[in-house]
Amino acid sequence: MHLEGTPSDQLPDVLGTGTSDVRLAFISMSGREPEGRDAEYIEWHSLDHRPEQHRLPGLRQSLRVVSTPACRAARAASVDHYDAVDHVMTYLFNDPDQIPGFNDLGGALAVGGRMPLRLPTVEFLTADLAGKVAAPAAVAGADVIPWRPSTGVYLVVENGQAPAEELADVPGVAGVWWYHGAVAPDPYGTDARGRQITYCYLDDDPVATGERLGEAMRSRWASADVDGLLAAPFQTIVPFEWDRHLPT
Repeated sequence: MHLEGTPSDQLPDVLGTGTSDVRLAFISMSGREPEGRDAEYIEWHSLDHRPEQHRLPGLRQSLRVVSTPACRAARAASVDHYDAVDHVMTYLFNDPDQIPGFNDLGGALAVGGRMPLRLPTVEFLTADLAGKVAAPAAVAGADVIPWRPSTGVYLVVENGQAPAEELADVPGVAGVWWYHGAVAPDPYGTDARGRQITYCYLDDDPVATGERLGEAMRSRWASADVDGLLAAPFQTIVPFEWDRHLPT
């Protein structure tokens, strides 16, 4: 739909009322459930595990997305390490010191018998927020794009770091947040320094928008400043339609 009015990022009085305090993302990338129980996993995680995380005082937002066969076919990059990624869970925090509590909460839930399913882990990442931009057509400002309803995300992992605001010019992209990889605290331990993780928040069909973004990514990588490791569309979860978007 066409949204009326001046975009927030062009309204100083709107910007002056506040901004997001998100500082980092915790990203969990997983493969599909080995026995084909992806819908069961998504249901459990959405109704039990994910809402519990919001008791952590520094958690600002969470998002689960899943790859479908059509999404996988639209990937512009997927090196061996990331080729198995079919599920991505992202938590946005305002303080890196919240990560130990995040791990403690998971352990306490496990002791209570609340962890019935696990997905094969591909990688855990933490990354520091480096930039954000909103497409003018989204009207909502860059600070609030992760809270705007989305059809999915286009997730990009790159070697090297470079601003990604040009991706917001692609039709179907409402806004873009990008992060610089950091060292994840124990017990996760991943060293993602030198990598960039970019989220394009979508308000059009993820596969169709992913095809358009694929062209933009190939142009971006031609500069040799950054090199694509993963560039892929993912669908957001539809509540109570847990089997609507699945890897198989």
